[in-house]
Amino acid sequence: MLHSKNTIAIPPGATIREQLENRGMSQKEFALRMGMSEKHISRLINGKVELTPDVALRLESVLGLPASFWNHMESMYREQLSRVEAELDMESDEKIASHFPYAKLVSFGWVPATQKKSEKVKNLRSFFEVAKLGLLDDLKIPGIAYRINGENDKSNYALAAWAQKARIDARKENVSDINIDKLKKCIPEIRQLTVLEPSVFCEKLREILSSCGIAIVFLPHIDGSFLHGASFTDGNHIVLGLTARGKDADRFWFSLFHELYHIIEGHINSIEPTTDEQEHDADVYARDTLISPPDYEAFIRTTSYSKSEIIAFSDKINIAPGIVLGRLQKENHVPYNRFHDLKIQYKIA
Repeated sequence: MLHSKNTIAIPPGATIREQLENRGMSQKEFALRMGMSEKHISRLINGKVELTPDVALRLESVLGLPASFWNHMESMYREQLSRVEAELDMESDEKIASHFPYAKLVSFGWVPATQKKSEKVKNLRSFFEVAKLGLLDDLKIPGIAYRINGENDKSNYALAAWAQKARIDARKENVSDINIDKLKKCIPEIRQLTVLEPSVFCEKLREILSSCGIAIVFLPHIDGSFLHGASFTDGNHIVLGLTARGKDADRFWFSLFHELYHIIEGHINSIEPTTDEQEHDADVYARDTLISPPDYEAFIRTTSYSKSEIIAFSDKINIAPGIVLGRLQKENHVPYNRFHDLKIQYKIA
């Protein structure tokens, strides 16, 4: 017998047991009269096997109750069983759903607004394209580390939602076959886009990456996710998601080249999350692609880090001044409270 808060599923076997007790008949004798094994009868009584029409006819002969009675009991039991399982799944999923930043997802327009727990579960199931939220652990995107069941860390749930939205939006992009060699050749061209406004570079960047089999999507940042970007393979294309709304230009481009390194090196093809070493290597690649080591070393040896010198150096290497400033601030050459006007914040829909 299985039950939830609202439903009890009682197998027909419970009635069979009552009939045997009333007759003082053992299961061994009953099995002989039914022409079936004791093991099967035991499983039938305990609801472990289906009561088939053939068994119903045998029960009619042995116990005197019509086959239609037993068939109806089996049908009702299966319906109750499905209802109990659905209610138990809902109870479990309501606990999981409570960890998602549902209000934030609503504000982004990713899920419908509701205050009902059951409706939140249904909406999240639809968003994640799963029959129940408990399945998310088995459907994790390769290379992206998060856990759902058994974890209370909000960042895991925010990351799972962000990655799913990236996957959904990437389907709208028309991309060519994956071509990593072409991507490598396009890196200098992509770097040149750093001096352009988002209204110009976004479409150019999308065209370049799509020709390499990469669908790029821009998503808002979810508080608590600690996520700036992620890349993964989905079907026959690569998804590259970036948080961009309100992000400084230097962080945006650093995140982009960081993810491109993971793609080029094939890290996204592993089922395991990237290692600390791989993350460090991606950081170095992004840093040195934006500003080459020889240029940077020569600059920091011969400058007082004035605003005009930063601008002049940026013009010389053809990159946005905010990217140079961000590098200098990160390495403690320039305080974070200086030259705010060189920093550009992108607002990409």
